Amino acid sequence: MSEITFTRPLEPVKRAIIIGGSSGIGEALALRLAREGYGLALLARREDKLQKLCETINNDTLGQAAYFLHDVKITKGIPDLFLKVCAQLGGLDLFIYNAGTQFPNDPSVYSTGNDLDTFQVNLLGSVSWLNLVGERFQKLRSGHIVVVGSVAGDRGRMGMSAYAASKSGLHTYVEGFRNRLSRHGVVVTTIKPGQVSTSLLKNADKELWPISAELAAEYMWRAIKRRRMVVYVPSRWFVISGLIRLVPSILFRKLNI
Repeated sequence: MSEITFTRPLEPVKRAIIIGGSSGIGEALALRLAREGYGLALLARREDKLQKLCETINNDTLGQAAYFLHDVKITKGIPDLFLKVCAQLGGLDLFIYNAGTQFPNDPSVYSTGNDLDTFQVNLLGSVSWLNLVGERFQKLRSGHIVVVGSVAGDRGRMGMSAYAASKSGLHTYVEGFRNRLSRHGVVVTTIKPGQVSTSLLKNADKELWPISAELAAEYMWRAIKRRRMVVYVPSRWFVISGLIRLVPSILFRKLNI
């Protein structure tokens, strides 16, 4: 854990938590928000990456950042951790759940352990956090929740059924949260990225127009500013996923996409 001290106390500071904020999309989002002057709490497992990222933010941007070590598969202690993080930030305006994992796509491999791990990180890990954040924001009648899903959640794909199902479940869970919280002034955004050039991309069986994490973060920042509900990143995936959903199952199996 590190500490954050705001050096501009007379200026309003937006405060954000990023779960899965040490690398890839999470790192890029942290840097993008920092350029906007956010106070950030970054949570992830790898202390070396978190420490380096916080140093960069605190030395080279308008924002400020602190980090907390956290494994989303360990739910015990999350309520206390949430209170501690909010207290150090001095409040909370934006919550981003970006934790995710994906094992190599191989239709010949059946692994209960890998599948359960995928569900734990991609879906179940969000539950404890979103309930705490949702309750807090509902009482405040303000706040913004952003959850990073995937275009893979729009259809069950060969060799990545657990990943696709975990993201599909996440999308539906978050949609329910949006319907529940929107009447209380809370914005809930689902981000559905296509392929992004992060460490997870090596587990894909093929590359389909990957974009950089920095470009993905820029698109996401625009969605946050515009208070969007569901956003495909980049936008071409809205059309592509729409067409894929229309493909009959018998043909979809043969296409292997």
